[in-house]
Amino acid sequence: MGLTETGREPRAGLSSPDHGGIPPLVGVVWALLVFNTLGTGGQLTIIPIPSIVAQLLTMGALGVAFALALALNPRLRFRPSALLLLLTLLLVVNLVSSATLESGLGALARCARLAVFVATLWLLTPWWDGTLTFVRHHVRVLGAVLLSVLVGLVLAPGQAMSESHDGRLAGVLWWLTPTQVGQYGAVVAGLTIMLWLARCTTGWSVLGVAAPAIVLLLMSHTRTAIIALVVALTIAGGSLMFRTSRARRVLAVAVPCAGLIAVSSEGALLSWFRRGQSDEALENLTGRQKVWDAFLATQNSPREKLFGVGLTNNSFGGLPIDNGWLAIYHDMGLIGVAIVAAFLAVLVVTAVTRPPSPSRACAIFLIVYCLIASYTTVGPGFASTYQLHLVVAAALLTRGTSTSAVPTGVDRAPA
Repeated sequence: MGLTETGREPRAGLSSPDHGGIPPLVGVVWALLVFNTLGTGGQLTIIPIPSIVAQLLTMGALGVAFALALALNPRLRFRPSALLLLLTLLLVVNLVSSATLESGLGALARCARLAVFVATLWLLTPWWDGTLTFVRHHVRVLGAVLLSVLVGLVLAPGQAMSESHDGRLAGVLWWLTPTQVGQYGAVVAGLTIMLWLARCTTGWSVLGVAAPAIVLLLMSHTRTAIIALVVALTIAGGSLMFRTSRARRVLAVAVPCAGLIAVSSEGALLSWFRRGQSDEALENLTGRQKVWDAFLATQNSPREKLFGVGLTNNSFGGLPIDNGWLAIYHDMGLIGVAIVAAFLAVLVVTAVTRPPSPSRACAIFLIVYCLIASYTTVGPGFASTYQLHLVVAAALLTRGTSTSAVPTGVDRAPA
């Protein structure tokens, strides 16, 4: 082990950005950040967890993540990041909108959480090097969350798929909504398949990780996640068509087969997607449209239109908004919407201009998935798993000292 500039040997797991490599503690920090975003509604778990205890655990995890990140990067070395600059600007807008206390003291507490969250991400930027490291951390952590869902299903199947959430799979070791289960299953499956298409993992990973994740996704009956997964895989896989023969072969077979199955099983697929709902429920997107219409019909002051009402719990009139863009407009106004749109645009433009690579393909998958899923879920505007998806995409698109080159043996298209 090498010596530091002071002549001292660095402690294990605390390598500095100056000495290359990604220390194992970065993965621990990432796991704590993911845990912080899981939510705290634990009243339906196998062992009931009081909300105050759940909140203390998740907030404590964020505090520990920040402390570890600071220990990893004590000299406060940061890599320039347009995404995090815009997130920092979003934090400023949140502080301005929440300062009026229109949404109560909870808005300031949420701002404080977002500040620590963004600061922790800044501290991790020295290890954004364009490699697949953060993808692997992300898959492992979300895979562990899905494993807890599977354990809960085995221990209490009736509770995990109870009638209270229409027989859809939810987490009951730590309370996770069916929508969350669907999101994590889609992202884990999609990233694992992308790594396999890019020849960065084996077929056993697809069988052992992606396949179970897809099963849990289907059991969660989350329609938006399924649609986002299919579209994101198609677009991201297409970005590898001129890079690997595996991607070309799989897409050449999968797309026609999927079309054939869709046509031949149209009735069964439509019945499954309906989830037993009436035509009115489908047209209103399970009641979401009514909430959106009521929200858009409200008369806001010019200040609220520009800055919003401050960070809320993403609800309006006691009902969830369930739309990423309307939630941002509600909390942060048009300025917040413009900032979030800007950092998504930065990611899209950067992904388009990068040369084909496994890192670029995984980033495209995450960006497309988040863009589609934001239509019926919230997340891009506050500290959430969706923000972590986009941060992983930003890390993948960073030009580092080492690149995520295709492993030896991967086919390359002729120049």
